[in-house]
Amino acid sequence: MMDPLAPLLNLADIDSAVKGARSAVDGAYRHGSLRRKGGQVAAEVSLRCAVASASLESGEYQLEDVRSGIVLDPVVQGALRVAEALPGLSQRWENAPRQVLAKLHVLAGTGILPTASLGRPDASLDRVCSYVVERCGDPLIRAAVVHGELLALNAFPAVNGIVARAAARLTLVSSGLDPRGLVLVEEVHLARQPEYVGAAGAFATGTPDGIRSWLKHYALAVTLGAEAIATVGDLVA
Repeated sequence: MMDPLAPLLNLADIDSAVKGARSAVDGAYRHGSLRRKGGQVAAEVSLRCAVASASLESGEYQLEDVRSGIVLDPVVQGALRVAEALPGLSQRWENAPRQVLAKLHVLAGTGILPTASLGRPDASLDRVCSYVVERCGDPLIRAAVVHGELLALNAFPAVNGIVARAAARLTLVSSGLDPRGLVLVEEVHLARQPEYVGAAGAFATGTPDGIRSWLKHYALAVTLGAEAIATVGDLVA
């Protein structure tokens, strides 16, 4: 059976962008702080990415305010619950993505959505889940497509972006591309928000140019997010 995501590497500039992103991640993992204080770096990355994901979903939140515990907004609290759960969920992701997505929806949507609607997607997730279970394509391509398709489906209203970004992160972690979940992809999406939103919209059109635009953005986000590991490492070292 043909891998449905394999041809995406043949789009102009995508193969080189993916290779560059992988090289950036490999280089970032050699930063000295990860040997000395890897747990602290991981905790800081998790917090930063949760705040960025919440900000993309519902207006900008300040990192230090969230760190201090004074932000009780349910979107932020949901993003923090999702971030805390990701290490455990990564072990189940490739075998049971549908159940993991339902769990992410519950974690992100509690306090925002009616309890009866939590864990119940508004659209079919069959194709997205098949990419995960069958481990289609290059890991970065798979993460980007899972992310883009979940955004386009809008299966989890009110917290859809938080779920989509978490699913992409789980794909990067479970595939081994970013096994410790250290790449600050969400912070790059936020820093380049107009590009992120525009590329996601282009992906949703399903055209080769639209898909290429999204994949280029995602590869760049992984590259820059990997480079940011050193900055975080220096802060906590």
